[in-house]
Amino acid sequence: MAKTSRIQVKGMVCKRCIYVLSNELSKLGLEHADIRLGEVILYNDDPDIDTHKIKDILQKLGFDLLYNKHQKIIDDIKRAVDKGIRQQLETGVAVKFSVFISKELNKEYGGLSTLFSFFHEYTLEKFIILSKIEKVKELLVYTDQTLSDIAYTLGYSSPAHLSNQLKKYTGFTSSHFKEVRSNKLAIIQKSIMDNTRF
Repeated sequence: MAKTSRIQVKGMVCKRCIYVLSNELSKLGLEHADIRLGEVILYNDDPDIDTHKIKDILQKLGFDLLYNKHQKIIDDIKRAVDKGIRQQLETGVAVKFSVFISKELNKEYGGLSTLFSFFHEYTLEKFIILSKIEKVKELLVYTDQTLSDIAYTLGYSSPAHLSNQLKKYTGFTSSHFKEVRSNKLAIIQKSIMDNTRF
């Protein structure tokens, strides 16, 4: 049986709404989408799904997305990602986020990933990477951990892998963030020295 995810839609009040939306989705090649009043069912195994285009179509046709129910799930996903990263830092054991998030929310990862992408301009996988990179920046600036230490703690295959991601998503190398740390420490040291003169 194919995996599905459901998107709740506000404003679909008649069969004509289903017909109009069905035609628009067909133009995207989504012949496998099942549409009912107030609901669009997506088949996750369909490689052609572009959730951002679907979102645009819904809004163009005057339908509203029901954010409340799904926003809670998305917030829970983000909390699970943060928890997974913190767990890695505390234990040094790599977390497989697809399994971890699925267990935390007691839902299939495929459906969660599709839902997340629908409400964001990026995938859940990219969000996990960006969340890790934010933590890496924080550790480089506010601790004396090296990039190698951080890489292995956060489950990267090598320091080079992390270094490449850091450069890709921030435009800076680890040396830049260590320089920021040095500057902050210098300011703090100067402040301490100035205060001891009085």
